[in-house]
Amino acid sequence: MLVCDTFNFPRISLMSKSLFKSTSTVVSMTMISRVFGFIRDMVTAHLFGAGVLSDAFLVAFRIPNFMRRLFAEGSFSQAFVPVLSEYQKQKSPAEIQAFINAMAGTLGAVLLIVTFFGILLAPVIIRIFAPGFEVDGPRYDLAVMMLRITFPYLMLISLTAFAGAILNTYSRFWVAAFTPVFLNISMIACALFLAPHLQIPIVALAWGVLIAGVVQLFFQWPFLKNLGLLPRPIINFRDAGVTRVLKLMVPALFGVSVGQVNLLLDTLFASFLMIGSVSWLYFSDRLMEFPLGVFGVAISTVILPHLSRHHASQSVEEFSLTLDWALRCVMLVGFPAAVVFALMSGPLLSTLLQYGHFNGQSVIMASKSLTAFAVGIVPFMLIKVLAAGFYAKQDMGTPVRIGILAMIANMVFNLILIWPLKHAGIALATSLAAVLNTGFLYYFLQKQKIYQPRDGWKNFGFRLLFANVVLGIWLWVGTADIQVWITQDAGWRAMHLAGMLVSAVIVYFIALGIAGVRPRHLLMPQSQLVIS
Repeated sequence: MLVCDTFNFPRISLMSKSLFKSTSTVVSMTMISRVFGFIRDMVTAHLFGAGVLSDAFLVAFRIPNFMRRLFAEGSFSQAFVPVLSEYQKQKSPAEIQAFINAMAGTLGAVLLIVTFFGILLAPVIIRIFAPGFEVDGPRYDLAVMMLRITFPYLMLISLTAFAGAILNTYSRFWVAAFTPVFLNISMIACALFLAPHLQIPIVALAWGVLIAGVVQLFFQWPFLKNLGLLPRPIINFRDAGVTRVLKLMVPALFGVSVGQVNLLLDTLFASFLMIGSVSWLYFSDRLMEFPLGVFGVAISTVILPHLSRHHASQSVEEFSLTLDWALRCVMLVGFPAAVVFALMSGPLLSTLLQYGHFNGQSVIMASKSLTAFAVGIVPFMLIKVLAAGFYAKQDMGTPVRIGILAMIANMVFNLILIWPLKHAGIALATSLAAVLNTGFLYYFLQKQKIYQPRDGWKNFGFRLLFANVVLGIWLWVGTADIQVWITQDAGWRAMHLAGMLVSAVIVYFIALGIAGVRPRHLLMPQSQLVIS
């Protein structure tokens, strides 16, 4: 039976349809980026495998990439978007432009200083983030050299994220979502065409990262110009908007990006393990990030401006409805993704990466960490949505406290699990820390009455459980042993993986239909539906 509350129904339905449309746009663009990302990983795995060279590059790439997620897409975006949304709602176009100009100049100046010291102190940074690399050893020396090439990417991509945050606030979601494609294209091109001409071929990947930063930044400029919001940078730390953003950024550093901090801690611990451990974790993490990046990040990107505007207009009911809608969507996609990655980690890695230097042993080792990461797929997605509820209200303190607790838990779990499970223990520790983080975020959202679950969650949960159990049984029965996948040729692997994934989608949606979940449930907030 489907019971609809008629209170404000047309307005709420239109709101949810708008959210669904925007999310679909971001998901589509991000999907393109992730496909190119897989191609990039296949090319690099084929050319460089999992060893000394790849370990060195991945550390040199992960450091600026981590800082980008921590500062640019993490604390900065979560602090900047709510303030800009408030300006959009309450200020004049001239005041908005002045704020953007001051933010661009101030941010640019800070990034320039950070980049200078990052290049200068590259040897120290490598010692801090990869202490297991023997000083003056091949991995250490190569990592230092490549970090000096990749570190300016932090400044370029941070400015790109600044431009993307403006575009997202003005509902130009597809531009920022499509931009990462250029990173993958640049790295693929450099690996194929520049690497053969260098004395150390893998250094080409570092140059690909730097080139991508330039391309990504300039790609977004025309769209800002069309909005009439192209920044004219002015350094002004005293601007009221800049001051608010900077104050919000400081606590947000921990709260919004705790997952990235945990992944960096994984690299630190993995540097002490056998050669290849950093690479195995990287490739399994990359696969795990596919559902997180395509859907988890996409939906949090879309809802943050909406939540910020609801907060600015004091629309408490719509604020909660938006969170409720996002949580149901995350559950619907996250759980089957976790089931697939847990039960098909070996076939996925074998089909996508078992070429050239990435052999069957690397597949087996990486599949162990991917299975452990699968435990955290849903929590990682939920963190993105739940944290947005706090950031939209400009409450950075609560996620900070939770983030610190989660990081401490991650280190404790690492110390406990790394001995019996090696690199897979590191991945499992990260997943368990994400579960803890999610639980506390949800608890405090309810305690502070920011979010109130709507009717129908119990039935929705049982139906979701039924569909995922059916999916799990199907995959467990139909997936061959990993040794079969490793010994077969690439054509066999590709054909059978495609068949299993297509059948998994069909089985899952049939099971959802049998359970009573309908597509229209994604177009209406839960308060408008009582599913029984």
